[in-house]
Amino acid sequence: MRIGADAPALSLPGIDGGRRGQFDLARMRGSWVVVIFYPADFSFVCPTEVTGFSAAAPAFAGIGAKLLGVSADTLESHEAWVKELHGVNFPLLADPAGATIRAWEADDPADPPRAQRATYIVSPEGLVLYAVTSARNVGRSVEETLRVVRALQTGRMCPADWKPGMPTAG
Repeated sequence: MRIGADAPALSLPGIDGGRRGQFDLARMRGSWVVVIFYPADFSFVCPTEVTGFSAAAPAFAGIGAKLLGVSADTLESHEAWVKELHGVNFPLLADPAGATIRAWEADDPADPPRAQRATYIVSPEGLVLYAVTSARNVGRSVEETLRVVRALQTGRMCPADWKPGMPTAG
């Protein structure tokens, strides 16, 4: 995925707050969006990430960023998993055929249609400004994702380990 490119289409059914709905990235224009692809519901690492992002959802909302989780699991699986996790504070989207997962280049070639552990940050204009993919056995850092959104929002050059309040350039 090329940084600065238009985000691929993303329109999928999902579960949010116990309700089913259709979620469309195009309708989120004007907001920062963090798209979190993950391998599977009811797995070992994924619940740690999903509950971590869920706990941080107010912090993301506080800086004008929305969260979307995507996996190849069915809507029914998401509903059962959300109950087991005692709720999730952002939508989990179902892509059982993996078409959106492939379009975002987040697919696991060794286990289609499953997603790899991939994170994309989309600007309010619909551009992909950050993309990272890691091995399925290593969970991502929620705090780092939040830090990167904040850095991107400055529109300035932010050095390594930059945090709000630190100097920026340009």
